[in-house]
Amino acid sequence: MILFVGQVGRSMTDREAFQEVDFRRMFGEMVKWVAQIDDPARIPEYVSHAFHTAMAGRRGPVVLALPEDMLRERAAAIDTRAYKTASANPSDAQIAELKVLLERAERPLAVVGGSGWNAQAREDLRRFAETNSLPVAASFRCQDRLDNDSPSYVGFLGPGASPALNDRVKNADLLLVVGARMGEMTTRGYSLMDIPVPRQTLVHVYPGPEEIGRVYQADLPICSGSPEFLSRAAAMAPVDPTAWADETRKARAEFKTFMVPPVSQGAVNLGSVVAHLRERLPRDAIITNGAGNYAVWAHRFLMYRDAGTQLGPTSGAMGYGLPAAVAAKKVHPERAVVCFAGDGCFLMNGQEIATAVQYGLNIIVLVINNGMFGTIRMHQERNYPGRTVASRLINPDFAAFARAFGAHGETVERTEEFAPALERALAAELPALIEIRVDPEDITPGGTIQALRAGASRAKTA
Repeated sequence: MILFVGQVGRSMTDREAFQEVDFRRMFGEMVKWVAQIDDPARIPEYVSHAFHTAMAGRRGPVVLALPEDMLRERAAAIDTRAYKTASANPSDAQIAELKVLLERAERPLAVVGGSGWNAQAREDLRRFAETNSLPVAASFRCQDRLDNDSPSYVGFLGPGASPALNDRVKNADLLLVVGARMGEMTTRGYSLMDIPVPRQTLVHVYPGPEEIGRVYQADLPICSGSPEFLSRAAAMAPVDPTAWADETRKARAEFKTFMVPPVSQGAVNLGSVVAHLRERLPRDAIITNGAGNYAVWAHRFLMYRDAGTQLGPTSGAMGYGLPAAVAAKKVHPERAVVCFAGDGCFLMNGQEIATAVQYGLNIIVLVINNGMFGTIRMHQERNYPGRTVASRLINPDFAAFARAFGAHGETVERTEEFAPALERALAAELPALIEIRVDPEDITPGGTIQALRAGASRAKTA
């Protein structure tokens, strides 16, 4: 993302002028590069630098500040061409070493994620994994990197991940990490791998050299984009997967079992609601979500089959889902777009329903309303059972809120009410919001607040 942001005139800087911000200090730790264009003749140079920086290696944002008076000036400038990316590729020796490590492995596991993927990379991953019966897990909110129908796909890592899959990461003798950082969320608070030397043999493929070795020392570090690496991996002569093929099938069976919705406490079984959505939506439907416990249901019970079908903040930012859905529908008007939002998450950017109505972007928003900040409440109950503070919400009628903007809005209070409500939303030819009122006790799929309190009490007395 390239962010062009207004700045006060150059003659006013460092005076704390109206709306003056030191953008270098503000964004310095959050973006790949931040600069200010003081000379209009250098605009092509700065813009070229910005796009090349944003798209090189680990992709990320760049901020350019534009002083108000500079924007009114004229200058002779040579225009710039479109950016081109320079991507690193694995060497022949690295591919040969990877093959040797695979041939020696008994419990290999691939973990995929990160940015810079394309359709060919997904196809190369599928071919490489299935040819070698290699199990593949997705890093946090990167579940669309491999068709979830693939026999090699064994689930996602991150909050709400299958305990069995977490154990497989711990017990793997070879981890092939492609494009993923193996950060806090993917590794369950860095508990799945030892730091700095993992007990697993680690092959780490990453587009930026600054990440390789930052936390984990790789046995085989490969600085490469995911498409470039997977092209070579897919062309590699297959290895004999006899040692692990049965475990891949078991891991796949565990994934399918994990997708069966557990019993819920309230009248709405959110797992069953999402399972119905999984069967009803087309395979190229785009799913967006913000941050919160409610997102675990979307991660666990949906299937991500095509590229670009999962949009979620790996930063953990709340309020992301609705603006992301609006943007996705604008770019892909022919595709179904469904936003998952918690009640607190939705309230951060709920006004974007107005944008959807204004531009005729017929998204469907599912507001999961449990009357609280669920993730905060979960942590409070886990660490200080019964001593909760500032996590309760007093909410509006979300369906009426949507109708006030001219959207379709209705409320679901029982599981069986969802399917017909979804059909009405799909047929409305308007942006639609379905408020799903769930029991606060259903804090996670199959988990309850009472169970959290009981577990915390046992830990305290142990």
